[in-house]
Amino acid sequence: MNDTTTKWKPELYNEKHSFVYQYGEGLIKLLDPKENQRILDLGCGSGQLTSKINKFAKKTIGIDKSAEMIMDAKSKFPNIEFQVADASNFRFNEKFDSIFSNATLHWVKDFKGAIKCMYENLNSNGKIVLEFGGKGNVQTIVNELRSSLKMRGYGKQSELDLWYFPTIGEYSTELESAGFRVLFAEHYDRPTKLADENSGIKDWISMFAESFFIGVTENHKEEIKDEVQEKTKDKCLIDGKWFADYKRIRVVAIK
Repeated sequence: MNDTTTKWKPELYNEKHSFVYQYGEGLIKLLDPKENQRILDLGCGSGQLTSKINKFAKKTIGIDKSAEMIMDAKSKFPNIEFQVADASNFRFNEKFDSIFSNATLHWVKDFKGAIKCMYENLNSNGKIVLEFGGKGNVQTIVNELRSSLKMRGYGKQSELDLWYFPTIGEYSTELESAGFRVLFAEHYDRPTKLADENSGIKDWISMFAESFFIGVTENHKEEIKDEVQEKTKDKCLIDGKWFADYKRIRVVAIK
């Protein structure tokens, strides 16, 4: 899922950022889907994890705010139901036994609305299994990006507040306030290897942070991406491979 300004690119996502759903496969073990269950994949992207869950569940539905990603998911997995929907404002007539979400909720600024929707669309004793960016996520990359933008006079762009990266205490408290019982919660470092050895950080910015470049001239765009990659070398280039400094929150809770 994404905010109103982020434009998703399914081809780039699948070609160079498949780690997003590959890391999510471990989350399916926590979900432990059953053949009698109805499960929602919240922020399903191109549907790879939805498809894996669907092999074990009675019914799996994938929703995402990006029409481009939903179109891609439908073309890949025509036997699964996919819908364009907003994580902070969705409603189904039939409730779910579990809601699964991987690498999505940091895009949802209305986190209270998302939590409320998850709660209302679950059966009693229903489970949520979530993973998304936590406090400090991609801080090395984003700090350099903000600095490079500001240095060239793009003050407004440098202050863009694109994501929601909470602490584990903040998010657990929000879940409990909505009526959930948190069973498990962790915040951990997950340095994530990027696909391209030559342009790993630049590709990451092109995929996930393009909104920072609205109103930026074309020559400055490439200049800034080159500069950010160069400035993050000491922390993000490890043994000749590019890594993004991911910090993740993983939560299991029941209604």
